[in-house]
Amino acid sequence: MSARTRIKICGITRVEDALAAAELGADAIGLVFAAGSPRRVPLEAARAIARALPPFVASVALFMDDEPAFVRATVEAVAPDLVQFHGAEDAAFCESFGRPYLKAVPMAGRGTEAIVTAALAHPRAAGLVLDGHGLGEAGGSGRVFDWSQARAEGLPPLVVAGGLTADNVAEAIRIAVPWAVDVSSGVEAAPGVKDHGRMERFIEEVHRVCR
Repeated sequence: MSARTRIKICGITRVEDALAAAELGADAIGLVFAAGSPRRVPLEAARAIARALPPFVASVALFMDDEPAFVRATVEAVAPDLVQFHGAEDAAFCESFGRPYLKAVPMAGRGTEAIVTAALAHPRAAGLVLDGHGLGEAGGSGRVFDWSQARAEGLPPLVVAGGLTADNVAEAIRIAVPWAVDVSSGVEAAPGVKDHGRMERFIEEVHRVCR
């Protein structure tokens, strides 16, 4: 197991939630710009959140099959540390914005071969986000997948997402041994509004199992 599993709190829409996540020990926060998401954050709010983050806490901008002009304008305005793509974007598209990027892999009904295929298709991706949704669906579904499918050699850093909570994240880490875990609905009071107590319990549980 890695000495430390990194933590991303996704679907942040408020500065106070971003600062709480950072204070509690999150390594990154996610800003969702995908159309139709209940966690979509307005551009000015996203800029305020990104500016408020303390040093060494990364901001990640999430898109899904968005127009390149929209992605480019958003990236220029927010200046995220990484960009995350959840749709059918190919490598050329993902690489065209001049930022390190993560590519989501829908895992529902699929196996390890889906991860290998994504890694081959995106050789310059900073990592792959394994999520519990199906092909063509948006992330944030709150569904888990078979974490044992993440145990494959020679892959880029893997991020486990989908249906994680303080009650199951320890098991996910023990089985998948991921570089990072990514949580959204599992620490929410409502879509886009984080429950600080749930965030604290989730982060404490990750730290506990890593110890």
